[in-house]
Amino acid sequence: MADALSFLEEDFTCLICCDVFTDPVTLKCSHSLCDKCLQHFWTTQDVPRCPVCRKECSHDEPTKSLAFRALCESFKKRKPSAVSADVCPEHEEKFKLFCFVDKQPICVVCYTSKKHEDHKCSPVNEAAGNLKEDLKTQMNTLQTTLGDLKKAHESCVKQAEISKECISTDETQIKEEFEKLRQFLKDEEEKWIRSLHKKTKLQDEKLQARMKEISAQISDLSERMAAVWQEIETENITFLQNYSNTLQRLQHPSVANTVPELQEYQHYPIQTVIFITWVKMQNLIEQPPVILNPVTASSKLQVSEDCTSVHCVENKTSVFDNPERMNVGVLGSQGFSSGVHCWDVEVKNNSHWTLGVVSEKVDRKKNYKLYPKKHFWCFHYMNSTYMQGNDPVSDIDSNERPNIIRLQLDFDEGELRFIDPYRNRILCTYTGRFPDKVFPYFCTEDTISPLNIFFSNKQKL
Repeated sequence: MADALSFLEEDFTCLICCDVFTDPVTLKCSHSLCDKCLQHFWTTQDVPRCPVCRKECSHDEPTKSLAFRALCESFKKRKPSAVSADVCPEHEEKFKLFCFVDKQPICVVCYTSKKHEDHKCSPVNEAAGNLKEDLKTQMNTLQTTLGDLKKAHESCVKQAEISKECISTDETQIKEEFEKLRQFLKDEEEKWIRSLHKKTKLQDEKLQARMKEISAQISDLSERMAAVWQEIETENITFLQNYSNTLQRLQHPSVANTVPELQEYQHYPIQTVIFITWVKMQNLIEQPPVILNPVTASSKLQVSEDCTSVHCVENKTSVFDNPERMNVGVLGSQGFSSGVHCWDVEVKNNSHWTLGVVSEKVDRKKNYKLYPKKHFWCFHYMNSTYMQGNDPVSDIDSNERPNIIRLQLDFDEGELRFIDPYRNRILCTYTGRFPDKVFPYFCTEDTISPLNIFFSNKQKL
């Protein structure tokens, strides 16, 4: 029955509104449409045409059929309405059960069919109540997660704001520092130019005085020569009468002194100026912090990108065995052969570390016992024991394990101190002259906690 009605519906459907005809009219071409649909269609056309076959029509052409209209109205009444949402479309029975396997409501007939055989089912109200409680529990978990995500987002926003402020501060500081350098170079440039002019001023004054003297001699000699030429042009008797005076006019200073010896210009020592300025610029900059040299790191150590942290890896890494590389440990990038230098190392929870300095002349491919005779001045922590070289340090309380170790090197005095800066306590001291340049030394066998390096001041305890 439903299929028959569906077939008939095609014959009662307007091709413009795609619904059952309302007030149907028929054109001479036999095509039927809703009166309103046709009139509206024609308002969009220059010439009235059939919307179906495009045949030209006239405005008085559409004809109405009361019988066809009644037939359409009757069909509308007989057309079945949409199936209720709580009724099984297959069996037309109300949904009374919920299948947990297929996760959909079913009717009693569905429940007895093979499709849902052995499926767990419950009454609709009971299933809905249980499933809603489960969803509420999941929603509570998601709500907690949502809250954590919002907090994380807020934290990121705050971090971004802090980062933006820090970047702005660093940018300002960079500009200020470079402005100082530019001002310093400008002042130095003006000073050296003044020095250049001052140095050449006396020489210029002497040269100007000599030029003035020679100009006076040229003028005097030119006047004498003009007078002699004038005498030569006079009559012979007059010339002979004035000859003695003419001879006196020709007398003049020795020509040998009239042409000064040209001295070669001595250029200002530009390279010396640059070097002196560079040395002065170093006084504007604080002592650079100790950073690690990745080229010297052993295959068991991994240095951070900023070269301020090192940690031990489980397996050896594949690295090029260059001459600078240590067999064990890693060195600082800068060696010291004079002055006082300080750096802090965060050891925190690291369970196995070694800090100190090492001579630049040691064989980096050998394993040494870390004591001064082997040119290693080191302080260790391993197996919950502190050691100075090969000797245990017994007066350090294990309950007061320092998080920071400060190394204070006075190369000229031949002294190296290991200090707990927070308790203001010296942990270990080496004394005696260093035979040659030394480099900061770091080593760890803890794969969890890295060693982090910070800059510290030179103030001695």
